[in-house]
Amino acid sequence: MWTQIDAQISQVTGEKFQSQQRRSVGGRCINQGYAISNGEITYFVKLNQPSQVAMFEAEAMGLKEMLATASIRIPKPICWGVADNSSYIVLEWLELGSGNSNSWEEMGRKLAAMHKASSSEGFGWKINNTIGSTPQINTWTAEWTKFYIKYRLGYQFQLAKRKGGNFPSSEKLLAAIPELLAHQVQPSLVHGDLWGGNAGCTNLGEPVIFDPATYFGDREVDIAMTELFGGFPAAFYKGYNEVFPLDAGYEQRKTLYNLYHILNHFNLFGGSYASQANRMIDQILR
Repeated sequence: MWTQIDAQISQVTGEKFQSQQRRSVGGRCINQGYAISNGEITYFVKLNQPSQVAMFEAEAMGLKEMLATASIRIPKPICWGVADNSSYIVLEWLELGSGNSNSWEEMGRKLAAMHKASSSEGFGWKINNTIGSTPQINTWTAEWTKFYIKYRLGYQFQLAKRKGGNFPSSEKLLAAIPELLAHQVQPSLVHGDLWGGNAGCTNLGEPVIFDPATYFGDREVDIAMTELFGGFPAAFYKGYNEVFPLDAGYEQRKTLYNLYHILNHFNLFGGSYASQANRMIDQILR
């Protein structure tokens, strides 16, 4: 497998690469992660089952879409495919550090710049991808509320009910979304899965985001998710609002946007996420 991956790296980069060191660096709960090096250049490799190669292809395309905005640092995708009994993606290796308030303020400014990238095709993306390991449907849709009802919350509710989840107010919530999301929304290129584990700073303090679930949506979905699991440093929000101030009513909408991720966590992990989702629904409908 590694010989095949080395050969693909060599072909794509035009420089002979033969990995001499390979160490596991963890791939979270979905993938296996490795740092591979020839002593001079290091790459990050993620591995999964061969059937998951489309997930890696979509990740690579999402990274390229964000890179094209020339706004915030993104690890460059090198190559992807299937080798022996594994699918893989090879990415630029970035040494991560802790960063400081200046780094996080700059991350806010640069994410705001990325969010200014839009699409004339509406909301969605050119292909479907994944949120975690759950399929994420990105069919182009002219209206944001219709997209969010059908391809975000509605789809997650369907999956959750198949897993035995009980959400008594789900239909009432879906019916209320046009009123709850009545603000003016322009399609923005969003990361789509922007929690603390998918953002950081290089050892030189440069902000970087990775592991995207890219599409064009309401930019508030990214900001909302930064608040879901503890929140980003205050400097991040300061920097963001300097460049692209959030619209009035964001504080009310963010729970609706984060419900998508809590439902997805129920679909991935089960447990208490169903009761958390029901509490959020009740809060939104109050």
